[in-house]
Amino acid sequence: MTFMRLGAAVAAAAMAGGLLAAPAQAQDTTVAITAIVEHPALDAARQGIIDVLAENGYVAGENTEILFETAQGNPATAAQIARQFVGENPDVIVPISTPSAQAVVSATQDIPVVFTAVTDPVGAQLITSMADPGGNVTGISDMSPIADHLALIKEIVPDATTIGVPYNPGEANAVALVDVIEEMAPAMGLEIETAAANRSADVLGAAQSLVGSVDAIYVPTDNTIVSALEAVLSVGIDNQIPVFSGDTDSVDRGTIGAVGFDYYQIGRQTGEVVVEVLNGADPGSIPGRIAMGSDLVVNPGAAAEMGIEIPQEVIDRATRVVE
Repeated sequence: MTFMRLGAAVAAAAMAGGLLAAPAQAQDTTVAITAIVEHPALDAARQGIIDVLAENGYVAGENTEILFETAQGNPATAAQIARQFVGENPDVIVPISTPSAQAVVSATQDIPVVFTAVTDPVGAQLITSMADPGGNVTGISDMSPIADHLALIKEIVPDATTIGVPYNPGEANAVALVDVIEEMAPAMGLEIETAAANRSADVLGAAQSLVGSVDAIYVPTDNTIVSALEAVLSVGIDNQIPVFSGDTDSVDRGTIGAVGFDYYQIGRQTGEVVVEVLNGADPGSIPGRIAMGSDLVVNPGAAAEMGIEIPQEVIDRATRVVE
């Protein structure tokens, strides 16, 4: 578990020296952020939140204290962090990912909660509805554009008929994604074969179990799988199986392509909601939002390592090409 605390001592010294002129509403503010695990997408979301807070006068290390803890993939640790944060009594708690959000929402009915990077907030029982969350909770959903993902796989690997999907059946968001994938696949002429990985240490074995029975591997926005993405990539390279992802950050790490969100931008969208809450809005009255923006990112070098070539027309329309 890692821990970061920013702000109290620095803010006191700055105020005493007359060096800081901050908005009155930003005095003595504490924002607690927690994530189920650290990986580039969730880290980018956290940074987006912090940047928007600063732009709105809530500056870490000056007039605002930012607490951060990661559960390192352990739901029991996530629950412990949630209880710890409730004891700290911050102005708002921002859980990143479904498991962290479930832990926080279970721990408090009083402290405002703004979740982010949660695939299915209603299915995860965080809120009653997107339109009217109720209680002390609201946030941002990152439900993936699954149809676009499957279409991209078919466009780049037109002969693919079976897609392997490693996932953690203990993550509600992953289960929701697999349900959507399995529902959409038949209409696109695809069969889905899943492989369970309950821990990061299980990801390599799950990926290896797909060898010989799938034409491509799709890595959903499942925190357990993404945290061990290199294991899946090694299986893809060694066995010449194309690997695609549900988040664009993973393309930089070596997947072939993704249609997805920029998680820094999701963090910024979340930060805007956090600012609303810090400025006095009732979180239960703020409708839940689905993250905006879809980028196409491709990695021709990764494709070559896995034995395929990305069609030029796909490269031409990409938002970004990883060199």
